Amino acid sequence: MIEIDLDVLLAMRKMTSLQLAEKIGITPANLSILKTGKAKAIRFSTLEAICKKLECQPGDIIKYKE
Repeated sequence: MIEIDLDVLLAMRKMTSLQLAEKIGITPANLSILKTGKAKAIRFSTLEAICKKLECQPGDIIKYKE
């Protein structure tokens, strides 16, 4: 199972989902789908933009758990 830990990073950076969505150029609805783990895929360009704005690595956001 793949888990998305975006809420944790947003809280640490004192940023809302809406602010992040605006900064990386995606809709808040699409970011919500990603945050809730309902996304079937993520573009590398979106992942790169998230990592750049949150100053993190992809492994800080995406986790694999059995």
